[in-house]
Amino acid sequence: MTGHKSTAMECSWKAVLLLVVASLAIQYTAIRTFIAKPFTICRVPKHTGCGPSLAASCDPQPQPVTHILILATTRSGSSFIGQLLNQHSDIFYLFEPLYHVQTTLINTSLRSRHPSSPAADGRRLLLGAYRDLLRSLFNCQLHDLETYIKPAPDKHRTQRLFRRGASKALCSPPVCATLPPALGGELEQEGAAERWEEGECVRRCGALNLTLAAQACSRRHHIAIKTVRIPEIGDLRTLVEDPRLNLKVIQLVRDPRGILSSRIDTFPESFRAWKIWRNSGRRPYNLDASHLSATCEDFVNSVGTGLGRPSWLKGRYMLVRYEDLAREPEKKTEEIYRFLGVMMDGNVQRWILNNTRGAGASGNHKYATVRDSAATAEGWRFKLSYDMVELVQNLCNLTLAQLGYRMVNSPEELRNMSVSLAEDKTFLPFL
Repeated sequence: MTGHKSTAMECSWKAVLLLVVASLAIQYTAIRTFIAKPFTICRVPKHTGCGPSLAASCDPQPQPVTHILILATTRSGSSFIGQLLNQHSDIFYLFEPLYHVQTTLINTSLRSRHPSSPAADGRRLLLGAYRDLLRSLFNCQLHDLETYIKPAPDKHRTQRLFRRGASKALCSPPVCATLPPALGGELEQEGAAERWEEGECVRRCGALNLTLAAQACSRRHHIAIKTVRIPEIGDLRTLVEDPRLNLKVIQLVRDPRGILSSRIDTFPESFRAWKIWRNSGRRPYNLDASHLSATCEDFVNSVGTGLGRPSWLKGRYMLVRYEDLAREPEKKTEEIYRFLGVMMDGNVQRWILNNTRGAGASGNHKYATVRDSAATAEGWRFKLSYDMVELVQNLCNLTLAQLGYRMVNSPEELRNMSVSLAEDKTFLPFL
């Protein structure tokens, strides 16, 4: 009798898991069917002053567009490098648009706490949805975001776009009609736009009109998107090889020890046990290091693919260490723009000058970018105990060696700031 009951319960769980996967597949198929449309690049020449009727016309020989993807992980400095692109007057920048895909698909269909093959199937479906949306956004089809934004936009207007204020293009005319042009010019010229609190963009500009945003996107010659939701460069191969895109990927990496320290400060609830260890010096029995192991594994796999220089990545991949960017921001930014084939303008140079020599992050915001960049890069060495660092080194020894980060062997060596732990190592773009 007990055996029959156990078998019935096992079958019930299997049925539940199959229903979860079926539900996710149906949702994704419906969404993909809804947003599918011919991939026609229809761009408006910049600064033409065209009226609405001409704005809808399609140039048979459009000007080449550079599609830029910042591939990173949480707390690796991706907001910082994103702003180096956001400040450019001819780059349309979006901050983490894949957030909406994640919250819509995962939160509604992947609630099962039983990791198994269905969860792996869900991951594949999620990555497929990520790629489909990226392809649409790189074509300025911003309306495709409406499928994932909750609550759904009303007449293509929404207050819910994640981190809208991180994009200058979405907080400036013509997208933000209520922001006086004179103020916009003053902000840009005086270098104050980056210190403008994101919430102020929403308060001043009101609901985001996705139609106007799509038009603004089509008027710029380059489109940049930042994401921390795609684990490896290999997950992007179909986009890199898509002849309709001119995709260039900048993979940003950081010392895993610095990533951990920043995550503890930024997400105290999720990293409660780590914070207790840091504050008390005693390691909690329930410490979960799986997130760190996953990050290091993703780094090893992704960077291994990139540095292996497969033919499909030729001219499409650049590896950047956050520490190098923080130490020499002007030089590294020039290298990034050279890889992209885009001229670096004065707005970017002013932003670097105003945002890499500060005494600390402005407003204590977790995504703030005003800081002494060189000091921030290795500031974790005064925050983590040697025992914590030793654990990270054991978990991520392959990653540290691959990316050129020195191991420390004593508390004294950890605190000795006269020696950088980021070795001089050159990662040339694969051209």
